[in-house]
Amino acid sequence: MLDKIRPLFPYLKRYWKNLAWGGVAVIAYNVFRIILPLIVGHAVDDMKHGVTEQRIEYHALRLLLVAALSAVFLYITRQVIIGASREIEYDLRNDLFANLERQAPSFYHTHRTGDIMARTTNDLNAVRQLLGPAIMYSANCLVFTAAALPFMIHISPKLTLCAVGPLPIASVLVQSFGHRIHRRFERIQAMFSDISAKAQENFSGARLVRAFAQEEAEIASFEKANLEYIGRSMHLVRLMAMLWPSLELVLGLGLMITLLVGGHEVVAHRISVGDFAAFNVYMVQLIWPMIAIGWVVNLFQRGTASVVRIDELLKQQPAIVDADNLPPQPAVLRGDVEFHNLSFTYPTGGPEVLHKISLRIPAGTSAAIVGPTGSGKSTLVSLVPRLLDAPEGTVLIDGTPIRQHSLEQLRQNIGFVPQETFLFSDTIAQNIAFGRPNATEDEIVEAARVAHIANEILEFPRGFDTAVGERGITLSGGQKQRTAIARAVLRDPRILILDDALASVDTYTEEQILNGLRRVMEGRTTLLISHRISTARNADQIAVLVGGRIVELGTHDELIARNGYYTALAEKQQLEEELAVAT
Repeated sequence: MLDKIRPLFPYLKRYWKNLAWGGVAVIAYNVFRIILPLIVGHAVDDMKHGVTEQRIEYHALRLLLVAALSAVFLYITRQVIIGASREIEYDLRNDLFANLERQAPSFYHTHRTGDIMARTTNDLNAVRQLLGPAIMYSANCLVFTAAALPFMIHISPKLTLCAVGPLPIASVLVQSFGHRIHRRFERIQAMFSDISAKAQENFSGARLVRAFAQEEAEIASFEKANLEYIGRSMHLVRLMAMLWPSLELVLGLGLMITLLVGGHEVVAHRISVGDFAAFNVYMVQLIWPMIAIGWVVNLFQRGTASVVRIDELLKQQPAIVDADNLPPQPAVLRGDVEFHNLSFTYPTGGPEVLHKISLRIPAGTSAAIVGPTGSGKSTLVSLVPRLLDAPEGTVLIDGTPIRQHSLEQLRQNIGFVPQETFLFSDTIAQNIAFGRPNATEDEIVEAARVAHIANEILEFPRGFDTAVGERGITLSGGQKQRTAIARAVLRDPRILILDDALASVDTYTEEQILNGLRRVMEGRTTLLISHRISTARNADQIAVLVGGRIVELGTHDELIARNGYYTALAEKQQLEEELAVAT
């Protein structure tokens, strides 16, 4: 058991004072619970000498006082221990989120979002139940049982032996059922992750599902998975349904034996009626601890299964991290980017994506990268902000290997517009200001004007306060891309990377955006990836990437004069534009 909860030790250590005070409250609470049967026994025996209102009131007040003090310490116990479990849950959730935020994009290629969400919600709740109610009830059961047994033995060793005789049976039942509960709960949690992942994918891909008229098929698929989840859950319910009645049967057997043997002891005058009453109160008080064993075991089995699943995420080390003992670097980079004999293969394996790439983009200049789909253009620019990690010494910023810059410093100097635009479920203004939360309203509007989207935003009923919906679903593809461009521009980066950022806009809008960007691009390093010659033609240099290799490099005029791949691409696009105008 200790090995299974070992990942929680640092959190338990952090709140050891709370747990210690909780332990004191548990002891105090059970001291008064132990006193209660003694008062009952004394009251019953005292009544043999005559029942008077004064005696009844005296014993009633004693019972009330003890019960009140017991209630106070029970409140403190719950407040402290359950409160500590909530604090640990808070820390665990923060640590999980922080670790997930540090993961490289490749992590999310191999881990489903639904599974991660299930672990950070359902599993985390199971761990909280383990650290709160399970610990509290376990402590109460152990302390009360250990304290009550000496008093019961003092009343009658024989009666105590007969009463607690069936309890080992309860222990065997709990142990037997506990292992099966653990295994079944693990399978239930795994199935819950599958259901969460399926639901998340369907919600995110709602448009695609409708476009292909697959609503009924997806509903049927989800229903099938849900039925399996319910089936697994019912197996656990049936197991728990067997555990509780079995425990109650054993405890009922103990009470029956207590009544038969205790009654005989009273008739034989070996114990008093008061002692027998006190003993029965102890037995009644022991019923809940014994029944609670089944519930606590269930919480422990669920919790330990979830600890393993959460620990897997906490142990996941980011694939891309800062190097040790980084040399001091200026906070603001000049923006000189160089690829030096770069060859790159994805960590997951497969063929080489980039082969012996050598290219330098001096600070303050622009470079366009063109080429067919799958030639490695996006991979190349993803190496600059270290979304992917290039081999040591093959990518340099300001003449320094990129790994000698901290990730925070490097990315603070980069504005990146990825090929797949992502917007948060927030307002347009908040999405544009994502990289600069303290940006003023005027700065946000100006960035939108550069991206040629300000006028369209102002036409919305709520303007820049318009909510864009999940992943920007209320905006068109072109509007989302231009919002992402505005977000990058607002950051005022030293290095601006546009990964096919104008693919979703028409040529007229593209020209308007480029006119706005030319002023922004002055004095900063810009990397443009595009399939359109119109986007690339004004760059200081253009690299043609084919099959992971640079096959042509030069200005627009130089490449046109070579009559190679770039020339063919330019002629093809010119013909397409002429045909489009003619039609």
